[in-house]
Amino acid sequence: MALERTLCIVKPDATAKAGAVGEILRRVEQAGLRIVGVKMLRLTEEQARGFYAVHKARPFYGDLVRFMTSVTIVPADLEGENAIARWRELMGPTDAAKAPKGTIRGDLGADVERNAVHGSDAPETARVEIAYFFNATEIAGPVEALP
Repeated sequence: MALERTLCIVKPDATAKAGAVGEILRRVEQAGLRIVGVKMLRLTEEQARGFYAVHKARPFYGDLVRFMTSVTIVPADLEGENAIARWRELMGPTDAAKAPKGTIRGDLGADVERNAVHGSDAPETARVEIAYFFNATEIAGPVEALP
């Protein structure tokens, strides 16, 4: 098994619910993933547009940017054996309405946009996404361990 890093973002719909951030981070740790960086922030429109630039041509892009800038988010850098696949399994399917109970999206999400959390989909994506939110001084562990 490979030690990996992945980005988790607790989205605005979840940060707005009392206790949801703590519940999500509890599930992360309970699943054996290590939180090596975490912060709470409110994205500017420019930051949200930059992070989601890959979706710029998609019809939902404007709504996504508005949603992600509506209230605070909680990005977290997660580390563990096969962290990307394990985090994606813990999140559940993108459409929270179709996600099984017991997954984060199934328990805390509502639909495709308001689905409580984001996760990186590949090691290359994780490296870019983690670097978007964290610098070396904000990550636990040696700098050479950064993705």
